[in-house]
Amino acid sequence: MRIYLDNAATTPLDPEVFEAMKPFMLEDYGNPSSTHAHGRKVRAAIETARKKVAELMNCTPGEIIFTSGGTEADNAILVCAAETFTIKNLISSPVEHHAVTHTCENIAAKGKVQLHMVKLDEKGHVDLNDLEALLKKYPNAMVSLMHANNEIGNLLDIQTVGDLCERYGAFFHSDTVQTIGHYRHDMRHLKVCGMTAGAHKFHGPKGAGFMYIRKDKKIHSFIHGGAQERNMRGGTENVYGIIGLAKALEIAYRDMDDHVRHITSLKLRMIEKLKENIPGVLFNGDSANLERSLYTVLNVSLPETDDSNLLLFNLDLQGVSASGGSACSSGASTGSHVLAALYPGSKRAAVRFSFSKYNTPDEIDYAVNALAELYKVEA
Repeated sequence: MRIYLDNAATTPLDPEVFEAMKPFMLEDYGNPSSTHAHGRKVRAAIETARKKVAELMNCTPGEIIFTSGGTEADNAILVCAAETFTIKNLISSPVEHHAVTHTCENIAAKGKVQLHMVKLDEKGHVDLNDLEALLKKYPNAMVSLMHANNEIGNLLDIQTVGDLCERYGAFFHSDTVQTIGHYRHDMRHLKVCGMTAGAHKFHGPKGAGFMYIRKDKKIHSFIHGGAQERNMRGGTENVYGIIGLAKALEIAYRDMDDHVRHITSLKLRMIEKLKENIPGVLFNGDSANLERSLYTVLNVSLPETDDSNLLLFNLDLQGVSASGGSACSSGASTGSHVLAALYPGSKRAAVRFSFSKYNTPDEIDYAVNALAELYKVEA
């Protein structure tokens, strides 16, 4: 039996999405930049997909730019906004995804901006008072704070941060890769200048994503060499990826209420069963707080054992796929920078379980029993 509980890394492709993509793999193969009938048909499909995404996000189609995924989108917004608006100060946090942290560090290393890290509270949430103090000290800065942490699931009050940024003239970028398709975003009311998404986080295909750029905060292009994506991203579009992304987002919005109820019940079940079966179990960040964390993620802190470093390997042998943090660094020996920032020196083992609409209560029970058995053997 194999149980997949690593949905924050990637989700299974929805069969409806595959059916929507299939014609553009086999039949409608024209280059969307071509002016003949084959090309025009595909171009029309891309623009229909863009309109659908914009409709769901409550923004204009021109504010949606398709990319290869969230990492490219984060890089493009950070690099190009800093240059376009001659930004001198960049405010972020030590627990951002590496797509943000490494990009911010790279920009700062070139002497283009000064990088400032906002303080976090003991649970890993952004200290909003410290953020406001930084915004007062560095007006017209760029702020890059993720809507939800991909490892511990902590949610940011994106509305409040957006209001603060607007008050102090800051460009607000938010990595929303873990929340697009899982929460509704109304871009008519959110004070966010740039946001990002990856289709494979909400049952779409890998290699497709988008960035939202508010129409009054336009940036220059990041990838050059073509006029695609309204002169914002050179290169032939990933047509079937874009079609799949739009369909996946449509399904996500259509079924969101049911999926929230179902997945939340799975998370609650795992929390309770872990408490019952593993003495000393804790939860990293605010992961177990349903009001302040992703309903799709639970980051479990386990007592130290001699085999702590082999925990994920042993879980895999038991048929359970999970992760220790960010999937982008799976297999790396450096460990989680998020957990290191929150719990310096801790030797407790950590497992991130993340859930989807396809998981079942029986799978949760199996995973908890497998984990408890590993600890029983160790004891």
